[in-house]
Amino acid sequence: MDERPGLSDQYRKSSPWPMFVAVGLALFEVGIVLADVLFPVAVGGMLMFVGSVVGILRESEYIADPWKALVVCAGLAFAVGGLLWTQTAGSVQLRGTAILVGGVALLVGGVVGALWQPSAA
Repeated sequence: MDERPGLSDQYRKSSPWPMFVAVGLALFEVGIVLADVLFPVAVGGMLMFVGSVVGILRESEYIADPWKALVVCAGLAFAVGGLLWTQTAGSVQLRGTAILVGGVALLVGGVVGALWQPSAA
């Protein structure tokens, strides 16, 4: 009788990324609902969410370079945030602003990370 049925030593038992995806989304929404006080929390939640998604993609080996994925996500954030910011008003426009600010941070992080990353010899 096997003590651990269905588990193999070659596979990881669990990944921490799904928890960060959920927390990132929750922080983003709380920051938007209480935007007068917690706007930076919304941007931080968005960064946590996108960073976790990129981490999941890297861990599952769908992508080879997480820095390029951050730059691509920044482009998507600019497109979605710009659309929300120009086409809406009120709290939805505030979401667009948070997404645009997060997109700038993603772009800076992706470019700096790609330049700073040591080359594999």
